[in-house]
Amino acid sequence: MKRNIPSMTLLAAGLAAAVALAGCKKDEPVLDPNAGTTPPMNEPAGPSTPEPVAPAAMTVTTVDLGTEVGEDTRITVPARSFSGTDTIHASVATDGNVGGNLTATWTYEDGQVVDTQDKVVPAGAQTTDFSISKPDGGPAGQYKQEISSGGMVVQTREFTIQ
Repeated sequence: MKRNIPSMTLLAAGLAAAVALAGCKKDEPVLDPNAGTTPPMNEPAGPSTPEPVAPAAMTVTTVDLGTEVGEDTRITVPARSFSGTDTIHASVATDGNVGGNLTATWTYEDGQVVDTQDKVVPAGAQTTDFSISKPDGGPAGQYKQEISSGGMVVQTREFTIQ
């Protein structure tokens, strides 16, 4: 039997070259057959979770000043000018799904604090009464009453004592 050495050598060299080329080839990405497709219109894209909604904060809707309040703590005799011996009421209407704290600060002309009062207010529509009085008479001049909620002034009313 006669062997053809050159052809066996060529065959082995070709096989070695094919193996070497296969090893040097860059990795090609594997393509996802579903990439770039969208779900059909009748199928949801995935589960949807609604975002939580914060409850509406308490808001101060009105502040009225006067000398008399009714059983519902609303002003029955409104005023912006008072005598030194009047009891001065501030009727504060609030609303919201949550309650909170209200602070009434009463100041005299140059910002001197006359009185500060804090009250807890429940959720829902409420009316809260704050009042000051000085039976022996308060000094005449310009005053200011501020209502704060959450540490921020939300309503201001100016008034006079004559």
